[in-house]
Amino acid sequence: MKLESFIAIRYLKSKHKTHFITIISFLSILGITVGVGALIVVLSVFNGFSKIVTDILISFDPHVKIVSEVPEGINSSHPILSELKKNPFILSFSPYVSGKCVAYSSEVIKVINLIGIGTEKDFELTGLKNSITFGGYKFNEKGVPSALIGMELSSRLKLNVGDTLTIVSPDNFENVLAQISLPKFQTFVVSGIFHTHNKDVDGINIYVGLTHAQYLLGYENKVLGYEVKLKSLKDVNKVKKYFEALTANEKMKVLSWFDLHKDLYSVMLIERWTAYIILSLIIAVATFSIFSSLLMTVLEKKRDIGILKAMGVSNVSILKIFLLEGVLIGIIGTILGTLTGLLVCFLQIKYKLYPLNPDIYIIDALPVSIQIPDIIFISLMAIFLSTLAAYFPAKKAVSINPIEAIKWE
Repeated sequence: MKLESFIAIRYLKSKHKTHFITIISFLSILGITVGVGALIVVLSVFNGFSKIVTDILISFDPHVKIVSEVPEGINSSHPILSELKKNPFILSFSPYVSGKCVAYSSEVIKVINLIGIGTEKDFELTGLKNSITFGGYKFNEKGVPSALIGMELSSRLKLNVGDTLTIVSPDNFENVLAQISLPKFQTFVVSGIFHTHNKDVDGINIYVGLTHAQYLLGYENKVLGYEVKLKSLKDVNKVKKYFEALTANEKMKVLSWFDLHKDLYSVMLIERWTAYIILSLIIAVATFSIFSSLLMTVLEKKRDIGILKAMGVSNVSILKIFLLEGVLIGIIGTILGTLTGLLVCFLQIKYKLYPLNPDIYIIDALPVSIQIPDIIFISLMAIFLSTLAAYFPAKKAVSINPIEAIKWE
């Protein structure tokens, strides 16, 4: 063992003449332990919520969405269709149209978002199918067409599976007001009710067959865009960039699932960093304790430092001794904090120490997701701050004059 490490460990373990120094060192380790443990637990909870939100959004939303920026939409003969068919990363894609309409049922009128989706085969690969809680998802092309409606919206319109509703289109509304023509409307039968745990979807969206939506929204044989599901989510950026380059001169925009919910993820990221900064103050306070304890140790060990220098120990070695003592405090606190944080996370995952009401929330306990990069980053930050706090007392030890330190010995 090197001289610096040996002396640093001895100073850390030895009893001080001033017991207050030992108490401060203990509080330093405790502060780092609490700070590191709290950071791991809180960030793991944030990761858990983020994972649940991402899973819900990805399971329902398309991975990539190609949207026309012109009101007329995209022609069915557009070259992008052939590119979608031959792209090796794409599992499925479906044309769609969407727009605002008015739904009427049981003397209740509600503005809704009407969405027309492609064939039944394409629909089976969407997350909407797995979100249906009542009824089915077949879109009848003969007879009265079918519609899928969100659970919250069905409650507002007082609809159950098998009931009918009328959807009135705003297309050509100027002529309707001038009494030149009648408004476009279509009666649908509710074939299924879905529940996505997203109020923005469940409370406003109605899904119908593509041809009926094209008629009501005035798209004729055109579509507003294409929703794309990929074989692997890791290829999202690659596919997005490819179609962005392909449509660079077209009036289209290509959005990934992240772009569709960028505001939500921005808020979650701000909350995460705010919690990280606030909890890091616990570690920062602990590092001030390291600074105080080491500075007092330097003053107490002034004679020892003078003797070491008189024996020929270099200033660099003296600096390393007290730096190592600070690093050791940081490492001990970090290890204890990491073990404490992981233990709390494990107990929450295993035994649900903090349960939630499943009737109100979509989960039965506080979610926890442990990310190794977070643990590494927190640990390195704690050790770095401990080293930084130890640097100034170590410089003070280096500046001690050995003659002054031992002249009365």
